[in-house]
Amino acid sequence: MMGNNILASSILVILLFCESAVGARTKLLSANNGQDATSALAPSANDGICATMVETHGYACEEHTVTTQDGYILSMQRIPVRKSGEASGNRIPVLLQHGLLMDGITWLLLPPDQSLAFLLADNGYEVWLGNTRGTKYSLGHTSLSPDDPAYWEWSWDELVAYDLPATFQYVHDQTGQKIHYVGHSLGTLVALGAFCKDQQLNRLRSAVLLSPIAYLGQIPSPLARAAAENFIAEALYKADIREFNPKGKALVEVLKAVCSKPGVDCTHLLTAFTGKNCCLNSSIVDVFLDHEPQSTSTKNLVHISQMIRDGTVAMFDYNNKDENMQHYGQPNPPVYSMTSIPNDLPLFLSYGGADALSDVKDVKLLLASLKDHDGDKLVVQYRDDYAHADFVMGQTAKQDVYDPLMAFLKLQ
Repeated sequence: MMGNNILASSILVILLFCESAVGARTKLLSANNGQDATSALAPSANDGICATMVETHGYACEEHTVTTQDGYILSMQRIPVRKSGEASGNRIPVLLQHGLLMDGITWLLLPPDQSLAFLLADNGYEVWLGNTRGTKYSLGHTSLSPDDPAYWEWSWDELVAYDLPATFQYVHDQTGQKIHYVGHSLGTLVALGAFCKDQQLNRLRSAVLLSPIAYLGQIPSPLARAAAENFIAEALYKADIREFNPKGKALVEVLKAVCSKPGVDCTHLLTAFTGKNCCLNSSIVDVFLDHEPQSTSTKNLVHISQMIRDGTVAMFDYNNKDENMQHYGQPNPPVYSMTSIPNDLPLFLSYGGADALSDVKDVKLLLASLKDHDGDKLVVQYRDDYAHADFVMGQTAKQDVYDPLMAFLKLQ
């Protein structure tokens, strides 16, 4: 019986965001039957993030797309000027990158006077929102449909290798300037993976890492750990479920069945997964559930589970020496060496004492890797009461995190 409850909890970890989210892809595909993948999955003028989340608040916004080297067509949004519409001199670009099961709307969930995207625009920056492959507005591909299993054959390794370079190059080409990068959660892991390989640094001014993810071996979330230790993502992958769609019918039915079992408590799932967020109100959770969560690949969840079990930051492990040799030229996956991040790269890290995903012990491992970093190039902020969602949805995030963050940017 205890084993069944652990297994149930494991399943819940990958479903916990999913109860009330809106599933968009099925409706989008059925409404565009017969069109190719590129046109069918591009945001319409009335449906995109600009129209639904930015222009409604009186800000100018542009929809952009960028194609990765491996064929994925990513949506980006540009907020070029402050709300008044006045362009202030030389506006430095800031690229905002979301975390797992989220998209660019992450940065627009709070009211305009509290949202990081709008605050940056009103403080003279040119704001760009990234959306990783597989999210609602980044489902296009030059040859594949999201209904093709091959579309979902990627993990965050491919976000490092393809998505991040494409978005960096595009923003740099559009603006002619180096970029400030702000990531949350998985958005920090992708950036660290690139920086430690000496990638994108020639286009980068500074990097801000909120709830930084690198090491995951000491993750305290019982649900996340149970999911990893019970190989739930691997089971989904072996069952040929390549897309992890949090609102997929089969997964919702599993959620309902699990929640009906004796001894399984499905309340406060967000807290059980992210840690006890100090500063969310019910209205922001409602806004979140109107737009999130987003799909990711099952392979991506397998990769993250490997990191939790192994406590390392390495590329995807095929658990087969021959396959690893085929992909990497060596029997074991290459490691992302955090000590290889240049010591003179301006970094701002903010982490929370209540965060059950970006755990204090794991963050300290990352900081230990940065022990030789130039003292005037590394700012570390610790919020004892903050958990994972507070950094992007907390009603006090502006004064607690965003104001110091913007002060850091102005010095770079």
